Amino acid sequence: MCREPAQEIRQKKDLLVVSHIDADGLTSAAIICTALERAGLNYRPIFFRQLDEPALDEISDYNPDLVIFTDLGSGMIQQICDRALAAVVVDHHKPASSQARPMAHINPHLVGADGALHLSGSGTSFLLARALAATSEGNDDLAALAVVGAVGDLQDMAHGRLTGINRHILEIGSKAGAVSFGRDIKLFGRQTRPVYKMLEYSQDPYLPGLSGNEDACIAFLREIGIRLGGERWRRWIDLSQDEKANLVSAIIRKGLRSGLAAAKLERLIGEVYVLLSEQEGTELRDASEYSTLLNATARYGHAQIGLSVCMGDRDRAFSEAQRLLSQHRQNLVNGLKLVAERGITCLQSIQYFDAGESIQDTIVGIVAGMSFQMADRSRPILAFARTEGGDLKVSARGTQDLVRSGLDLADALSVSARGVGGVGGGHNVAAGATIPAPAQQKFLELVDGAVGRQLGL
Repeated sequence: MCREPAQEIRQKKDLLVVSHIDADGLTSAAIICTALERAGLNYRPIFFRQLDEPALDEISDYNPDLVIFTDLGSGMIQQICDRALAAVVVDHHKPASSQARPMAHINPHLVGADGALHLSGSGTSFLLARALAATSEGNDDLAALAVVGAVGDLQDMAHGRLTGINRHILEIGSKAGAVSFGRDIKLFGRQTRPVYKMLEYSQDPYLPGLSGNEDACIAFLREIGIRLGGERWRRWIDLSQDEKANLVSAIIRKGLRSGLAAAKLERLIGEVYVLLSEQEGTELRDASEYSTLLNATARYGHAQIGLSVCMGDRDRAFSEAQRLLSQHRQNLVNGLKLVAERGITCLQSIQYFDAGESIQDTIVGIVAGMSFQMADRSRPILAFARTEGGDLKVSARGTQDLVRSGLDLADALSVSARGVGGVGGGHNVAAGATIPAPAQQKFLELVDGAVGRQLGL
């Protein structure tokens, strides 16, 4: 699939790598940039919130010999080709219908795989990077970054593990000694968070009596005999195997007593991914924490910081990324407080909140996903935020249960956005759109109807 574009790339001199500003986009760009660097090729990375006409104008102004689009581009194939850009599109989002053909288009949907579940943008980029390698096993270590990108796109959540082509990439990374995997607790923060904070911020599953209640989490741990720590709070990685087993059993018992379905409690345990070359106890050791660190850079206009971390800078770039992560966490807390204050409006098939200018449009989707802890999980949630240009950024999040019932947010938002003069796309469980501000009400009506038809409501 990737050998022919790899040959074309090796012949180019002025390469532009264009990517998206999330964890999957950053790891996608880092994989390709590292592969180009190892091949002795010059490149320039550039990042966009979304690929639209103004972005293509900026790309064209560079007059590159070749553009490699990573984690975006499949929805703009026609526009890319209309500009006569020599382009390789390496993406995993649903492609727009088009008769145009770039130099190469690498996308799991083109071979019958699910880009929301079976292969991320970084995974697709890894396949190309592997084809660019000078030896048969060259660039296999980059599989670790592909795993980070897939986890950042929540592709391990539907089945509690990576599946499809992602599985193949994981096994390549494991064989290369870059990443290990195994079953463990799935709560976020295993490497860096105090155990009580892991419980407090648990969202999937939501733990009645614990989630959102710091004092209750501390009391619970003391009650079951888990030592909290002395000068430093103990993290999950600091617990013994007996303590871990005791804690998981206690959480399950408490959840069942609170009426939580056994199926939801099963999500406590799943496959986790450890980057073996990274220092234990840091955000970079765990794929989930690594992806959150990356989101804290690119979504605030510091994509180059995140890219540098992905490409090995453990000094200045990593320190700056940790500082940005601290700010990011506070912004998310503030965002959740805002949603709690303003409330969530329910329609027939969907629910939504409007953050206005109070939550940055680059993180409103993350806040939307986190808001399920106070929302109705039987409906997808939409979040609106005002962009710098005055349009509305829409981020939509669903659950895997809703997807199994027929939800496809990518289709719902894409069709509805076009209906009001905007653009949209993404995946079945998570999608986004940009629409004119005056069209908000009409857009909501269209999405509500589309989702209702998907779910048979």
